[in-house]
Amino acid sequence: MEKFPVTFVILNGKGANIPELRSAIDVMREEGYTLHIRVTWEYGDADRYLDEAIALGVDTVIAGGGDGTINEVATALAKRDPANRPALGVLPLGTANDFATSIGIPVELDKALQLAMVGRAFDIDLVEVNKTAFFMNMATGGFGTRITTETPEKLKSALGGVSYFIHGLLRIDTLKPDRCEIRGENFSWEGDALVIGIGNGRQAGGGQQLCPEALINDGLLDLRIFTGDELLPALFTTLTRPEESPNVIDGQSSWFEIHAPHEMTFNLDGEPLKGREFRIEVRPGAISCRLPPNCPLLG
Repeated sequence: MEKFPVTFVILNGKGANIPELRSAIDVMREEGYTLHIRVTWEYGDADRYLDEAIALGVDTVIAGGGDGTINEVATALAKRDPANRPALGVLPLGTANDFATSIGIPVELDKALQLAMVGRAFDIDLVEVNKTAFFMNMATGGFGTRITTETPEKLKSALGGVSYFIHGLLRIDTLKPDRCEIRGENFSWEGDALVIGIGNGRQAGGGQQLCPEALINDGLLDLRIFTGDELLPALFTTLTRPEESPNVIDGQSSWFEIHAPHEMTFNLDGEPLKGREFRIEVRPGAISCRLPPNCPLLG
């Protein structure tokens, strides 16, 4: 009798009652697959569930939720012994789903679930920040971070990723740059930053391609800075035609250090981190992740 791989699914509570997801899980079970389903209630649940998954000897742990849920599960995996660490599967159930969209996860939940369970696993990078936090997709700072962290949940639920843009227009009066210094390998810059994107992945904020050339398995971070000169024209040009903007500065390095004279906030896949100094560093091949064929973020 053929032995099917065993899968452990960690769902964000907000997406646990989606009828299409329940149907997709029922279909896979009818085909002979074993799925253990757990639903998170508060931060830290994913880490505890992962202990249970490893004890069960599962092949894959699927993170079902938005970028924050996927990052939480990925971070927990990175802290485990590689000898018995399951692969990560991605099931997009959030508002923006920036990481899932950029790596090519299908929007249909039945296809996404199948890929997350039996797709080919690739080693991918994670990014460590100040030795205390991680992100899988992108760290963003500046005005864009204030918008994504302040956008009301009801607006996100109603409008999805476009809600960030609408809320940004409503808050245009608060538009101001962050003075900071950024260093990396063969990179040094100091000035006023309107938006900072440091990407392992390519997009954030509901679809904004901040680091359009980033790869998740090259051991490098892509940096894009939107500078704060002539703020309104700079914002319009960088969002609509970034390749033409004199206000865009790009860099690439396996690490970046950021120093600011005042407190800044970076959004790490949905989790805010405040401080005046940040050390952001790649951990190459930190976990394995089940990805679609011809994933555009693989080098």
